[in-house]
Amino acid sequence: MACSSVNSNTDTNTYVVEDQQEYQAIANKLVAGDTVILKNGTWTDFEIILQGKGTEDAPITLKAETKGKVILSGESSLKLAGDYLVASGLVFKDGNTPSSAVIEFRNKDVLAHHSRVTEVVIDNFNNPDKQESDYWVAFYGRHNRLDHSHIAGKRNKGVTVAVRLTTEASQQNYHRIDHNYFGYRPTFGSNGGETLRIGTSHYSLTDSHTLVENNYFEHTDGEVEIISVKSGKNIIRGNVFYEARGTLTLRHGNGNIVEQNVFLGNGVPHTGGIRIINRDQVVRNNYLEGLTGYRFGGGFTIMNGVPNSPINRYHQVDNATVENNTFINVAHFQLAAGSDAERTATPINSVIKNNLIVNEDGKQPFTAFDDISGITFSGNVANTEVLAQIGTGVATQEVSLTPHDNGLRYPTSSAVTAGVKHDLSVLSKDQTGVTWYPKTPASVSFDSGKVHQVEANAIALQNAIEQAASGDILELAPGEFTIPKLVIIDKTLTLKAKQEGQTQVSFERTALFEIHDGGSLKIDGLHISGQASPDAAGNSVVRTQKWGMLKNYRFELINATLSDLDINHSFHVFVSGKGAFADDITLRNNTISNVTGDVLQLNKETEDLGIYNAEYVTLENNTFTEIEGALVKLYRGGTDESTFGPHFEMTNNKVATVGFGKRNHEQASVFLHGVQVANITNNTIEQSRPLVIEHTVGEPKTHIINNVFDGTAEPLVTELRVKGPHTAVLQNNKMINQSAE
Repeated sequence: MACSSVNSNTDTNTYVVEDQQEYQAIANKLVAGDTVILKNGTWTDFEIILQGKGTEDAPITLKAETKGKVILSGESSLKLAGDYLVASGLVFKDGNTPSSAVIEFRNKDVLAHHSRVTEVVIDNFNNPDKQESDYWVAFYGRHNRLDHSHIAGKRNKGVTVAVRLTTEASQQNYHRIDHNYFGYRPTFGSNGGETLRIGTSHYSLTDSHTLVENNYFEHTDGEVEIISVKSGKNIIRGNVFYEARGTLTLRHGNGNIVEQNVFLGNGVPHTGGIRIINRDQVVRNNYLEGLTGYRFGGGFTIMNGVPNSPINRYHQVDNATVENNTFINVAHFQLAAGSDAERTATPINSVIKNNLIVNEDGKQPFTAFDDISGITFSGNVANTEVLAQIGTGVATQEVSLTPHDNGLRYPTSSAVTAGVKHDLSVLSKDQTGVTWYPKTPASVSFDSGKVHQVEANAIALQNAIEQAASGDILELAPGEFTIPKLVIIDKTLTLKAKQEGQTQVSFERTALFEIHDGGSLKIDGLHISGQASPDAAGNSVVRTQKWGMLKNYRFELINATLSDLDINHSFHVFVSGKGAFADDITLRNNTISNVTGDVLQLNKETEDLGIYNAEYVTLENNTFTEIEGALVKLYRGGTDESTFGPHFEMTNNKVATVGFGKRNHEQASVFLHGVQVANITNNTIEQSRPLVIEHTVGEPKTHIINNVFDGTAEPLVTELRVKGPHTAVLQNNKMINQSAE
C-alpha cells in the first residue's frame, strides 16, 4: 500500500511507493509540488511515465529513496511528459530499454518542457543485439536539462544522447547538457557510435540553441564524431575531452560557438579535436594537446564543401572564425580537407588569428588539400615552419612552455600573447557525474590479477577457468592436456605455460576456446595441436560466439607453437563470429604450421555497411609455414567514413608456402579489403601467394617496405574507389626467384 503524506499548507503530496502497482495508482494524479519517492531496491521491467504539469516554483519530482540505491533493470525506461518535471538518483543497469530510448523527454505526442534529469546513472544498459539502435537520452520539447549524470558503456548502435528537432515544438529549444560524466564508449566498428548529437541533417538548417557545458568525455571512442552538431546556434563550452578518439564536429548547421574546451590526447591514436563545416562557425579559446588524429579525425580540420550541397552532404565553410586557441603537439592541422571530385568548394571569408601552434618534435602540422586563399591568417605564432600559402599570418619563433596554475602549458615569455587566455578554467572529472557511483576503468588488463598453478589435466584447467577472476593468470604445468569440452572464455584470462613449449594442449571439439561477452584471451607459450580434433571441416583453435556479441574483446597469441591443424579442410586458427568486434588481435613470436584454413579469419561483415571485425591486427616475429588459406582475411566494406580502422601491422615474420589451398578464393597470402592503415615491413615471404590489398574508402595508407618476396609475386594494391587520395608506398622490397610468367 502506498504511503501518502499531505502537506495541508500547500496541498502537495509526498508518495513513497514500494512497487510498480503503487506507482501506477498515483501516476495519473500528480500535481505541481508533488514528490514521488521510489523505495530502495531493484525494480525490474519498469517503464516509468512521469507526466503532469508542475511549475517553476513547484515541480513534480520523482527520486530515489537513497541516491544510487534504486536500480532499474531488465526492460526499463523513463519518459517525462509535461512541464517542470524532475527525476533524480536512479541507476539504469543490467538491462536495456524496451523502446527507442532509456530516458525520453516525451510520452508519445506529449513533450516535456522545463524539465530536468539529474544525478542519474546509465551504465552498460545495452540492447543485446549490437546492431539494434536506440538512444540512452533523447531530448524533445524545450528548455530541458540533463546534468550531473554518469553515462558510460554504450555498446549497441545509436547515439548516446540525442537532441531531436523533429517537430517545431522541439526546435529553438534551449536545452542544457552540463556537468555530466561521459565514460567509455568502445569503438563501435561502424557508423552509429556518436556520444552526443544535436539535430540531424534533415533539420540542420534549423537552430537548436542547445548549451553543452562543463561535461567530461573520457575514452568516448565510438566513432570519428564524439559530438556531432547538426543544427544551428549551439554553444559547446568548457568541456574536457580526455584520451577520446574522435572529434567535436560541426557537421551541419550554422552559427555555432565552440569555446573554452580542453582536449587532452596524451598521444593516444586517433585522438582528435575540432572539425569545421558550414557557415558562421566560431572556434575560440580552446586548448588542444597531444592529439594524433588525422583527416576527419584530426586535431583541427576545416573541410571542403560540395557546391550547391544537398542538405545531407557538406556545405561550404564560409565566415569561420578561429581565434586564440592553443595547439600543443597536435600532429595534424588540416585545411580544405576532404577535397575530391565532389567536395570542391574551398573555405571562403574565414579567418585564423592569434592562435599558438607548438610541436615539440619540430614537425609542422599544416596540410592544405586545396586552395586556402579564402582563409586569412594573422597574429598566429608557431615554433615550426609552416605552409607557404599561409604567408606572414603565422610568425615562426622559438616558444618554450611553462605549466600554469590551471594545469595547462603557456608560453614562458609574456611577449607571446597568442593562444588561450590564462584564466581558462579546466574542469576536473570529479566535478562531473555523481559522487556516489565509481568511474571505473573500461576494461581489465591482461596479467593484472593473481597467478594460479594448474596441474596437467583437463578437469583442473576447467575448474581453474571457472574460479579465476578477470585479469588472472593460469600457469599450466608441463605435460599434456586433452580437452574434451568447448572452453568458454567470459572474463579476461591469460593461459601460460609454466615452462615455455613444455605444455601441449589438444582438443576434441570443433574449437578449443570460444570467447563470449566479457571475455578476452591471452595464450602464452603453449603448444597447441589439432591431432585430437574431430574429422570435420571448419574446426578452429579459437573462435568468438558465432553471432550476437555485444562487448568488444582482445586476443593475444604469443610464444606459442600451433601444429597439425589439418584433420580436415578449413581448419582455422582464429575465427570471428558475425557482429563480433576486437579492439586488438596480436600474434607475436609464434610458430604456426600445417593449417588447412586461415590463421585469422576476420571477414564476416559482408553487407558493405562499413562494419568490420577488428580495429587493430598485429603479426610480429612469427614463423608461418604450410598454410593453405591466408594469414589474414580482414574485410571492411562500404563507403562510410565514420570509423578509424581497420589497422594492420605485419613486421619481421617468416612466411613460407602460404595461400595455395583450393578454398582460398582470394588467392592471397594476406587479403586486406577496406583497411585504413597497413604497415607491412621487414618480412620474408617465400613460395606464397601475393599480398592483396584493396582500397575502398577514406584515405587509406598502405606501406609495404623492406620485405623479401622469394618466389612470390609482388603485392597487388588495387584502387576500388572512384574519388579521394590514398597513399600506397612500396619501396626497398627485394624480389628474387621470380617465375617467367
